[in-house]
Amino acid sequence: MTQSAIAARFGIPTTRAHRMIARAAKDGLVRVFVDAEVSVCISLEAELMRGYGLANCTVVPDLGETGPIPLRALGLAGASFLMGLLDRRAHEVIGVGHGRTMAAMVDMMPAYEAGGARFVSILGGLTRKFAANPYDVIHRLAEKTGAEAYLMPAPMFVNTPEDRRIMMAQAGLAEIMKTIEAASVCILGIGAVDMSGSVAHANIFDSGISVRDLRKQGARAEVLGQFLDSQGRSISTPYDGRVMAPDLESLRGREVYAVAGGAQKTAALKAALRSGLFTGLITDETTAGELVRNGGEDGRKKRKKTAGANDP
Repeated sequence: MTQSAIAARFGIPTTRAHRMIARAAKDGLVRVFVDAEVSVCISLEAELMRGYGLANCTVVPDLGETGPIPLRALGLAGASFLMGLLDRRAHEVIGVGHGRTMAAMVDMMPAYEAGGARFVSILGGLTRKFAANPYDVIHRLAEKTGAEAYLMPAPMFVNTPEDRRIMMAQAGLAEIMKTIEAASVCILGIGAVDMSGSVAHANIFDSGISVRDLRKQGARAEVLGQFLDSQGRSISTPYDGRVMAPDLESLRGREVYAVAGGAQKTAALKAALRSGLFTGLITDETTAGELVRNGGEDGRKKRKKTAGANDP
């Protein structure tokens, strides 16, 4: 990439980008070379940005991980992105989701100055059964950055919409929601709606309404406890009005980044990106290749239609 392109990507003046590159090379912090594998990642980034209408995309090389989710690769890339976000000092409040990928991102971060930014968890989920508890994610962020960090002290889903209205009227939760509204950038994971996906193991659903039932209704992705079909359209489920999180439509107009990857997340990522809610993506090379092969342009065209069959 040219220095101008690098400056534009990181939102800094070209002269500053030139100085930083020169200093890094002089100090031996970086080596400048051509690497075929990384070149492939850069090409995938460009294709994903074009195909899904993204303003920013990072594709990280595979690190040979054997698990269903490349947590190390995604964690390192997410941590690097978050540190860059803090360096820019353009956001006073940063909204953070939770889950295994978000936890890996925070784990990979070194101690880092927040520069006055605050963090807020934008989704409930404070239960003993919940994997990658949001308290752990937000608490570790506060420890590593010294920033103020706020947790939504509530389950992901409450019993009824009326329960949600009562809880949201409480002073503490109302203040958290105001903080969430002030978040100009959000970093989220994507939930896979299938029996092997991360959502299936979270133990957050009603006993009578399984993930299998949601999938039969057309759900392919879960974002902030809300469900999208294969073309990125919101669908109605028995959980409507019960999730302790902002409405997905309220995210439009903000910077919203997805950090997700792995074979079990590909279909969910396609659905989430086709929604048009996300402005940026951090993913791994293998997942990026799958997303490009079934591209976003086709999904955006389909999304304009008023009706259509869901993916099988």
